[in-house]
Amino acid sequence: MRDDQLAATPFNLDAAAIAWVRATLARLSTDDKTRQLFTLNSMGHDVATLEAQQKFRPGGITRRHSPDLAAERALLEAFDAAAPVPLIVSGDLEGSRMSLPFGTELPNPLALAALDDVAVTREVARIQAIEAKAIGVNWTFTPLLDINAAFRSAIVATRGFGSDVARIERHAIATLEVFQAEGVAASVKHWPGEGYDDRDQHLVTTVNPLSMEAWEQSFGRLYRAAIAAGTMSVMSAHIALPSWVKRLDPDAGVEAYRPASLSRMLNDQLLRKYLGFNGLIVSDATGMAGLGAWGPRSRTLPEVIANGCDVILFSNDYDADLGYIQAAVADGRITAERLDEAVTRQLALKAAVGLHRPRQVDAGALARPQSKAVAEAAVRRMPTLVKDTQSLLPLTPEQHKRVLVVTPGIVNPWIPHPLPFALPGMLAEHGFTVTAYTPGMRVDRASFDLVLYLFGDETLMTRNRIFADWHKLQGGPVGAMERFWNDVPTLMISFGYPYMLYDAPRVPTYVNAYMTGDSMQRAVVDLLLGNGSWNRNSPVDPFAGDEQARY
Repeated sequence: MRDDQLAATPFNLDAAAIAWVRATLARLSTDDKTRQLFTLNSMGHDVATLEAQQKFRPGGITRRHSPDLAAERALLEAFDAAAPVPLIVSGDLEGSRMSLPFGTELPNPLALAALDDVAVTREVARIQAIEAKAIGVNWTFTPLLDINAAFRSAIVATRGFGSDVARIERHAIATLEVFQAEGVAASVKHWPGEGYDDRDQHLVTTVNPLSMEAWEQSFGRLYRAAIAAGTMSVMSAHIALPSWVKRLDPDAGVEAYRPASLSRMLNDQLLRKYLGFNGLIVSDATGMAGLGAWGPRSRTLPEVIANGCDVILFSNDYDADLGYIQAAVADGRITAERLDEAVTRQLALKAAVGLHRPRQVDAGALARPQSKAVAEAAVRRMPTLVKDTQSLLPLTPEQHKRVLVVTPGIVNPWIPHPLPFALPGMLAEHGFTVTAYTPGMRVDRASFDLVLYLFGDETLMTRNRIFADWHKLQGGPVGAMERFWNDVPTLMISFGYPYMLYDAPRVPTYVNAYMTGDSMQRAVVDLLLGNGSWNRNSPVDPFAGDEQARY
């Protein structure tokens, strides 16, 4: 890269920072450079694993933090001490259950889109960035520019800002601008655009099926806006865009379905040359089947770098992966020029967030009372009453005292068993008698005054679908066919995935609450009791195109 490219958007480096990039690159050996290409996934506190990762000397880590703040800080110091270049620490600043364990519980993007108050989105992003920097995180793989078009997509779901392009643009660009103003580099994703394929890149290469004309009006618009706003990085995902490849090569055949993470046509021709992106391109996680299905790792991993990505995200066997990259450098599949370009972009990103200076952390920025107050005030405005055809609400202990709760619990992809909802206990504190449903029990008006379905599925990876699993929920094929709302007033609440009505279109009262945290559960209870006004704004079509679900 030339100096004028480093001085230009999005890095905007001054002369001192450019000099640091040049001097640092000059002192790195080829071995150092190849290691700098890797961002490793780091979680837990297994001593042997952490020592091996530190010995590897990667360019960065994505850290899944434990609640032990002192241990997290000591870990980062150990990584920095072992590395030839200060480590860039990344994460997914997405709020909800991705909030920092010692920070403020913040709303996720879909909840922010439901509120549709850009000032609130900016303030939430500011809190996220300040708290991230306080523990050394200076790169976030957000915001998403995905469009929630295929409602069955379990991987888009609550991570994006809904289905309306203008709304996505408002909130994603506001988030990006605040992150970077606070010193946290943003990475918009998932390039070249997810949301029209309801499959999951963790399991299969997904396909963006849009024509280039339709792509320009949607994803093209969003990525142009992000580039104009100065996004420092773009995450190149395991998504194909056949319309672009076929424009360049009408006889592309299977190559039209090559994922962007391995595609020079999508990274170099479309993103860099056509859209004019000058920043860093990071691959999506390279262990995902959307990449792995395309060939042996010994071939595909070097193609990640050779075909335009500057950083390799994650490795299950980093010594083997390093060998694949070094072999490709040695035999010319990755040229010396391409290696230097990739490392230079990473060094530029590090300089842009200030890592050429001593790292600054501020414990006082974490979980400030004012941050919690801002988040809770916003969350109270987010739950959406989609319909109440039975005029059920508000609830009172006098009319609805005996509550039957039917729920599969809160599902988290990182936890093997569902977590319990706090909401039943909150209702009990207000004078309701709460009973947990067990398959086969008698459900009628003589026994209960209200049936309450609670779902807690936010975005889930490696789950093909999120749906109301009646078979599991109500105990086998006979129980699965029972519907209680003809006999007992019934309320269904989804704390996450906003399309549960597709599997229960005749449920009479339905609420979307977007996130599973306790702050949202408290907000919903208050609204159920009539304390406040419901949001009636949906960031997606909650009826999933099924007209009967409206009634």
